Amino acid sequence: MSHAYVVGQVTVHDPERWLEYVARVPETLSGWGGEIIMRGQRTAMLAGQPGHPNIVMLRFPDIRAVEQWYASPEYQALVPLRDAAAQVELAAYEG
Repeated sequence: MSHAYVVGQVTVHDPERWLEYVARVPETLSGWGGEIIMRGQRTAMLAGQPGHPNIVMLRFPDIRAVEQWYASPEYQALVPLRDAAAQVELAAYEG
């Protein structure tokens, strides 16, 4: 069974606000079957140019669930907090 994934590359500018955002994201995922697979900080660059130092990966049942989660009022309410706390690039993948 294939899933859909959201990968976020992150550079945190305001750690306090970022922690608030991180604490509130999980409550937005359950209605769409989403789960946090991992959050981490880069420890080494093995190839290529360095980008954002942090990464997050979410898994959803399918791409439709990703789109519905991202557009949901619950998640959209967190976007201003996210954007105030960090530079974030999000991409969706099927696999």
